[in-house]
Amino acid sequence: MSDLLSQGTSVSFEFFPPQTDEAEEVLSRTIGELESLHPSFVSVTYGAGGATRERTHDLVVEINQKTSMTAMAHLTCAAHSRTELVDIISRYRDAGVENILALGGDLPNDSDLSAGELEHALDLVRLIRATGDFSVGVAAHPEPHPRSPSLAQDRDRGAEKLGEADFAITQFFFETRHYFDLVEDFRARGVTTPVIPGIMPVLSIAGTKRMTELQGSEFPQWFLDRLRLVEDDPAAVRATGIEEATRLCQELLDGGAPGLHFFTLNRSTATREIAANLGLPN
Repeated sequence: MSDLLSQGTSVSFEFFPPQTDEAEEVLSRTIGELESLHPSFVSVTYGAGGATRERTHDLVVEINQKTSMTAMAHLTCAAHSRTELVDIISRYRDAGVENILALGGDLPNDSDLSAGELEHALDLVRLIRATGDFSVGVAAHPEPHPRSPSLAQDRDRGAEKLGEADFAITQFFFETRHYFDLVEDFRARGVTTPVIPGIMPVLSIAGTKRMTELQGSEFPQWFLDRLRLVEDDPAAVRATGIEEATRLCQELLDGGAPGLHFFTLNRSTATREIAANLGLPN
């Protein structure tokens, strides 16, 4: 992954493991349509408490073996013992997977699972390093993590974690200042590891509000006000979301962001529209 990121501006996509045959067909089409954009890599999410453990593994291996794309596995330490994690990591190593995104993760709601033996994502980064020759990424929060007691402590912990990783991918956000403040704060702490901004185009007001609440991030009032002017017209809401996502991406690239990571929700159309607006090769 480090080699891919050194080749210039990266474009990458996130997928999640499908749960039904119909969803699997949708994802298969999406992968085919986005492969033509020649992404630097793609990533596959990991369900809360390891709910998609096997499906994540199988999808990552399938993408690596059957497409031209490089796939990265998400892995969380929540709910797993150290022994379980070593087994999961070793299976990826033995399958030829070279890239893992190390996350703390959350337990499913109403779960009776234990929290797991590794407390933080940094512990997982170190375990992955000890288990195989992987490129390791971590998550970064342009707006403070919901459980962080303060912005300063959030930045301290984020910088420590990023300092032992190869790159970070951020949670989504809607104002460039959040990203550039994050990068500047990391640099002030001596960490210059690449931080790739995560992009989530707004395609519906209600859906985005749910996701921002779950993530603990801001849905800016100016953006909400603009969307509410056309809220009775879903096509206009979607067009506004694509326009704002394009603007956000362009400002990030102009400001020196090393790439863009699109949260696709297993659909390709919005991502392809934004890529075309930005003049990215296809």
